[in-house]
Amino acid sequence: MSAALALLGRTAGWVRSAADQVSPARLSVLIFHRVLPAPDPMFPDLVDARSFEALVRVLAASFRVLPLGEAAARLAAGTLPSGALSITFDDGYADNAEIALPILRRHGLKATFFVATGFLDGGRMFNDSVIECVRSARGDAADLTEFALGRRSLAGAHDRRAVIDELLPQVKYLGLEEREHFIARLARCLGSGSLPDDLMMRSAQVVELHRAGMEIGGHTVRHPILRVLPDAEAEAEIAGGRATLQQLIDAPVQVFAYPNGRPLQDYDARHVEIVRRLGFRAAVSTAAGTATVASDPFQLPRFTPWDRGAWRWMARLLRMRIAGAGGVAAA
Repeated sequence: MSAALALLGRTAGWVRSAADQVSPARLSVLIFHRVLPAPDPMFPDLVDARSFEALVRVLAASFRVLPLGEAAARLAAGTLPSGALSITFDDGYADNAEIALPILRRHGLKATFFVATGFLDGGRMFNDSVIECVRSARGDAADLTEFALGRRSLAGAHDRRAVIDELLPQVKYLGLEEREHFIARLARCLGSGSLPDDLMMRSAQVVELHRAGMEIGGHTVRHPILRVLPDAEAEAEIAGGRATLQQLIDAPVQVFAYPNGRPLQDYDARHVEIVRRLGFRAAVSTAAGTATVASDPFQLPRFTPWDRGAWRWMARLLRMRIAGAGGVAAA
């Protein structure tokens, strides 16, 4: 470990220890999606292998890292250790198994992977379809009038990222079939080339994660915004994804992550009740905060580590931990 990272680890440990003296029953839950092999100029905010390893090294030295299911159970039972933290990954990207898993294993850490089963074995999530349509678009400009964007430059990575950031909100809250139509129109408009079919995990990689001691969690089948679905369809998405995962790993799937995860906007009390009734033991949102005994175990808050640089990232995590509870309180 470099001297700077060693100092960061010691500093984080001291601050975390001081914060936990006030209320030791605090659980920080981190959200990751992808861990890229190298930085992507179009998405410089995404974690790559080098930065992820640096973060994991500090976490291993500064926190008690637990799989989410165990951490949530111990939080409820009053046996959560000081410095408790869980690492979670959403969606089921192949790089979770190819890049993140070896790093986690090197440092002796276990994480929780929430997998949307409909994209396994060659599928592609809607957001990645939009991204890859724009990435592979021909030419330095495009007429996107039919998407209310007018004529836009595609000359550089920054220009393409700007277009992506304006397109994604248009498609995110569409129904599942409408998403497919939107993406087909976008591909025709941009003259996009063939889109990648290796972004998401293969079924065998889910099994590999499980056999390595990682926790597998449900994340629906096709990653819909649950609030736009009829209740029966939302339940089928939640239950269907879980059933596929349980068959793959031959073990119970006991934790769940709401797609997109913003309370009352992406899911609501109906979906919390479905998750509870189906027998999950805990679920996570994307509401920012630190979980305490007062948190709803079916709406635990999480933290997105978006800062570039380990020092800023850790400072934000510790500030959130010191601030205390977040998310949704238990009823």
